Amino acid sequence: MKRISNHSKNIFSPILKFFDKWVISPITKFILYISDYFKNNDKGIERILNNRQALVILSLLFALIAFYAIDKEGVSLVDDNAEMLYGIPVTPVYNEEAYVIEGLPETVDVTLIGKKWNVYLAKQYPVEEITVDLSDLTPGTHKVSLNYKQNVSSVTYKVDPSMVTVVVYKKMSETREISADVIHKDKLNTKLNIESVSLNKDTVTIKGPEYKLSQVASVKALIDVENLSSKEVGTQTLSDVQLVAYDNTGNIVDVEIVPDTLEAEVVVSSPHKTVPVKIETEGELDGKAIKSLTSSVEEVTLYGSQEALDKIEYLPVSIDISGINSDKNYTVNLINPAGVREISVKTITVRLVVDEVVSVDVSNVRINITNLADGYTAQAADENSSSVTVIVKGSQSVIETLENSSIVASVDLSGLTAGEHEVEVKVTGDDNRLVYTSRTQKVRVIISKK
Repeated sequence: MKRISNHSKNIFSPILKFFDKWVISPITKFILYISDYFKNNDKGIERILNNRQALVILSLLFALIAFYAIDKEGVSLVDDNAEMLYGIPVTPVYNEEAYVIEGLPETVDVTLIGKKWNVYLAKQYPVEEITVDLSDLTPGTHKVSLNYKQNVSSVTYKVDPSMVTVVVYKKMSETREISADVIHKDKLNTKLNIESVSLNKDTVTIKGPEYKLSQVASVKALIDVENLSSKEVGTQTLSDVQLVAYDNTGNIVDVEIVPDTLEAEVVVSSPHKTVPVKIETEGELDGKAIKSLTSSVEEVTLYGSQEALDKIEYLPVSIDISGINSDKNYTVNLINPAGVREISVKTITVRLVVDEVVSVDVSNVRINITNLADGYTAQAADENSSSVTVIVKGSQSVIETLENSSIVASVDLSGLTAGEHEVEVKVTGDDNRLVYTSRTQKVRVIISKK
């Protein structure tokens, strides 16, 4: 009963609003205006009201106004009109376990055409969805019509699109391994790291057309950092972890995944390592030698993956000394090495102190052979090719602390095969304040098969 009452209210409410707006309110305002006028013009108005002909004319005028307003609205209610219903869902009926349907739109738009009053009634109670029965279709391509069905027969319904081409595929299934992929890592504290992710399943079943299954290169469980209840060190469990299938280019493949979610145990840790800062130089001084290179910070703490930290022994910091001939301070912003998310210090100051250049010769530095291919041996072609004399240049105070064993001379035999070869000698040393040069630029070596 309540529903009928509400329905009646919905029907007559626009009519009542129309009469209130276009008949009752204007006449009321007009009468109030006349009343006010009467107060100010009592005698003139009294004569008009006592005149029978004047009253007849006024009554006729009011009647014509009311008739015109009602007739105008009445005409609008019976004139043809069109209204749009947007985004009506389309629901297919078919065996979802055996087939996959492609080409059917998710929603359609419906145009209602008819008398304004009928269109209004039809629009009050629209059909919630359009159901399409595809249960009789076999695998292949088919054209199907979309029909909007409602009981208001006086209204014409046009569906856009009204005819669609659908393709019916037989549903196939395959078992695939799954792996975890952590997303939104930038939401995690830079001193923290996702140490490990354990999934409660190793494999899932993917279902869909055969051509789509062949496109699936991987199935990922998306571990969203934003879903962690606590972003602190510890272990926690995530439920309803989303699974997504990707092709070999990283695009999502629309297939059914069973199950579509799973649970994951996430371990959050804070691996860190303290390493020394090593100052390295680029270029050459202008007629000067480096007396000292000091940093405002001798060591820093790195935060990142344990795998990356295990490979780092020091943090290199490079400064350009090209053309410098006097003391200088450098302000250097530290750069995160690969796999490192945070450094305990962001900026350091490097102090360069220069001195006059002196040099010293270090003789009999043995030449080491590097990068010799497997299955070969190498030896110096003569006595002069087995060792070299190295010129060391730098500040007197630094050279005085030089240890000959810290100097390394070597030849690179990459890509060389059996025979005699002339190769370049390279010299390095532990102290980057010094410059090392071999007096002999090239030596000869003989490579033989074992």
